[in-house]
Amino acid sequence: MTVKTLQDLLADGVAGRGVLVRSDLNVPLDNGVITDPGRIIASAPTIRALAEAGAKVVVTAHLGRPKGEPDPALSLAPVADRLGEELGRNVQLAGDVVGQDALARSEGLTDGDVLLLENIRFDPRETSKDDAQRAKLAVALVELVGDDGAFVSDGFGVVHRKQASVYDVAKLLPHYAGTLVAAEVDVLAKLTENTERPYAVVLGGSKVSDKLAVIEALAPKVDTLVIGGGMCFTFLAAQGLSVGSSLLQEEMIDTCTQLLERYADVIHLPRDIVAAAAFGADAEAKIVPANEIPDGWMGLDIGPESVDRFAALLTEARTVFWNGPMGVFEFEKFAAGTRGVAEAIVTATGKGAFTVVGGGDSAAAVRALGLPEDGFSHISTGGGASLEYLEGKELPGISVLDETEET
Repeated sequence: MTVKTLQDLLADGVAGRGVLVRSDLNVPLDNGVITDPGRIIASAPTIRALAEAGAKVVVTAHLGRPKGEPDPALSLAPVADRLGEELGRNVQLAGDVVGQDALARSEGLTDGDVLLLENIRFDPRETSKDDAQRAKLAVALVELVGDDGAFVSDGFGVVHRKQASVYDVAKLLPHYAGTLVAAEVDVLAKLTENTERPYAVVLGGSKVSDKLAVIEALAPKVDTLVIGGGMCFTFLAAQGLSVGSSLLQEEMIDTCTQLLERYADVIHLPRDIVAAAAFGADAEAKIVPANEIPDGWMGLDIGPESVDRFAALLTEARTVFWNGPMGVFEFEKFAAGTRGVAEAIVTATGKGAFTVVGGGDSAAAVRALGLPEDGFSHISTGGGASLEYLEGKELPGISVLDETEET
């Protein structure tokens, strides 16, 4: 695969040219307040480099799932403000996606200006399964940057989606991988090619079904596969254990039984659990062996013995990939498992291991728990995209950038 990068575009010259950038600015909001600006911070370097080189930068991004129509609660207004702070320059926000305001503002841009279009998913064509509909939106986006424009793909969190602002625009403009996308692909390639061993993978989160494909893809390739979070209870049930009222996917028990039989020497499950009488920050809780969760109680975190066992494996690894928290880390009472595993990965990093946090809730946990971001080799911005890459799936937003496909 041959992909041109931001550096190639800058070398060609962008002063006075319109550059369309697809960023991933899908940050969590609480009553309109950004609670974790990580993706904005990660997206800023590419936008800053283009603006400083004199480009007229038009940024597209989404926020949440607005179902193809405007939703004031999902406006990118707070994102524009925070991005402007990060860039140290004014970021205009268009009042629409590709309508009159977006067109007027784009025509008025001067060298170094940055324009953020309103939530791209306010336009139903963005996520349409109809190629012709997506193509029409792509044409309208291209009109905002002009005939000599360029496209920079820098939203790794959406490259697994065949959407207008991710895929179709790249077919209409000279296209480049932004700093973030190029770095993500380089990092994930290291997790699949000539990986240094021991290689450990930590998977958490709520559902086995969400991680089944990556388990099947990685289990034959790794030395250690640690499983925690809500998904561990389906595995425990597959061992014949009672899990109380813990999160359970009964339809996945047979699958988990087969995985445990096939990869008995690789898969590691919790031996103790922090069980709670109810789901809540102040719920009554106690540490119990994994086979003694009381009826009516639910597991909300892995226990200290499990943390110690997992940490012993992780601190000796030379490569670590982590995706998914070990418990309900948002509640302090149930955050110790995630913190303990994360700290073990930080220790591994300090000993020279290559460690990757696979985006999503794991990346949020790193920041929420006050862990050092430089304690990991890389923190991904794309949970779903990372997993699909590791599963071996083709990512449309990456494959469309491949120059060799056009020759």
